Amino acid sequence: MYTEYLYWTKTVFPPEEENYRNIYTGALPDTLVWRNRLGFNETMTTNYLRHPGYAEYPVVGVNWIQAVQFCQWRTDRVNEAVLEREGYIAKGAKSVDSLNPESTFSTEAYLTDPTKTYGGKIDEYRGRIAEKSNKKKDSADVDKNVYAKRTSGVILPEYRLPTEAEWEYAAKGLDGLREYNNVRGRKKYPWKGEFTRSGNRKRRGDQLENFKNSKGDYRGNAGWSDDGADITARVKSYPPNDFGLYDMAGNVAEWVSDVYRPIVDDEASDFNYYRGNVYTKNKINQEGKAEIVTTETMVQDTLANGRIMPRNLPGQLAQVPVNENETYLRTNFDKSDNRNYRDGDVSSSRYFDLFNEEDAENGKMDAKRMYNAPKHVVSSDSTGMLRKYDKSNTRTTLIDDNVRVYKGGSWKDRAYWIDPAQRRAFPEYMATSYIGFRFAMSRVGSKAQGRKSPRK
Repeated sequence: MYTEYLYWTKTVFPPEEENYRNIYTGALPDTLVWRNRLGFNETMTTNYLRHPGYAEYPVVGVNWIQAVQFCQWRTDRVNEAVLEREGYIAKGAKSVDSLNPESTFSTEAYLTDPTKTYGGKIDEYRGRIAEKSNKKKDSADVDKNVYAKRTSGVILPEYRLPTEAEWEYAAKGLDGLREYNNVRGRKKYPWKGEFTRSGNRKRRGDQLENFKNSKGDYRGNAGWSDDGADITARVKSYPPNDFGLYDMAGNVAEWVSDVYRPIVDDEASDFNYYRGNVYTKNKINQEGKAEIVTTETMVQDTLANGRIMPRNLPGQLAQVPVNENETYLRTNFDKSDNRNYRDGDVSSSRYFDLFNEEDAENGKMDAKRMYNAPKHVVSSDSTGMLRKYDKSNTRTTLIDDNVRVYKGGSWKDRAYWIDPAQRRAFPEYMATSYIGFRFAMSRVGSKAQGRKSPRK
């Protein structure tokens, strides 16, 4: 799936052209994550991403930002296919051969101003819905297209990374703990029981996931107790949990969307808890319409490790932070960036001289913040990229607003980490050989498909 994404990106935004080079290179996984100073892993470095032998293996070497951008890409490609299937656009409209960098499909841009889709050429891809509706109207309407709206019910919600709370709930598989309205214990991992080996009669003794058994033991004893993999294993190699989800423990750990803090602030919010909200709105141009990103207006960010990645792509809607007009007299939020709400910003630091005006004027308040992680500087000049490490001896933590949570154990973790309750953190701009991701989608409407009964 990820190599399909790379193929699409390379085809639509040729990296040979200077304007698009960072789009493709920004999507590429870091295959060098397999290298180790004292390890012979060059085979994985050269083969893991491209070789068909690893085609059904979980993708690794992707940072959190790349995972989020893949979810956005998948949202657009799936909704584009849905519109073609439902007849709002003609068959073949989503073909890569008919696209160029300035005419890609974006779900949000389509819903906001469909006439700008495909670079303003959407009427050339008029589907059968328009043809059917025009037959019932005057001949003057023949050239008019019919566009899907959110009220049409055919546009799917976005694919996204799950929140930490969602991921943990899904991994735990509480169905295995329930008996009518009673919740039983005795479940530490995503499967029934308290052990990592199967108690099933047919599979008794088999490992239930791919993890590190002990020091230097990445597979288990040869034979029936072998877990089948030294590094990652093919997806769905092990039984699903009680929710029917595969690989919710072991194999690879997974990015979730939350910004990391040592303590979850569920006293402030216990409904759909999530730390990481950055609220934005559509950027409005001089004509009073939502601005579509072009090659000239595309923004590219230089990450702390020097990697250059596009913030947005041509065809998408330009976004800006919400301002005081949107937050005026609101009680539920008062600014755009809420990643450090109640934890880490100046207004929530635990210092007696928090409002010391002299320190504020001298710029010393930053040193008194709760989370003062190193700030590495990356810049460029005529000689190329310049990287400057933060060598300050006043830093007390590695936590900041760009550190994300990842959950679940991996092929190189001991059994302790495959407990769904465990949590760790890693900078969002860095990648490893043991962190991958999966995506989720919010269900619109009722949370249950059928009526409840005593047995459901």
